[in-house]
Amino acid sequence: MSEDEYALEFDANGTLLRVAIVPKLKPYPFTILGWNVDDIVSIIKQLNAKKLFCERYEFFEQDSLGIWKSPNGSKVAWFKDPDGNILSLTE
Repeated sequence: MSEDEYALEFDANGTLLRVAIVPKLKPYPFTILGWNVDDIVSIIKQLNAKKLFCERYEFFEQDSLGIWKSPNGSKVAWFKDPDGNILSLTE
């Protein structure tokens, strides 16, 4: 791990993860971090069991778990971290 006035850097199993330091937290209304997953339904059910639920958007047709199926067939779902940032899962 390293830290300077601009960011923290982590070794995530051989992948560099750089997280910017911001002077004031301001959540944005779009995805700031996302993960590709093999089984989005299973992961969302695990999150729901921990009382974490997907965000709902009027402009997307989402299923009962909050999953949107994109035109290319990808399945996408969004949720918020404790600070209100939007995170996503894509299968």
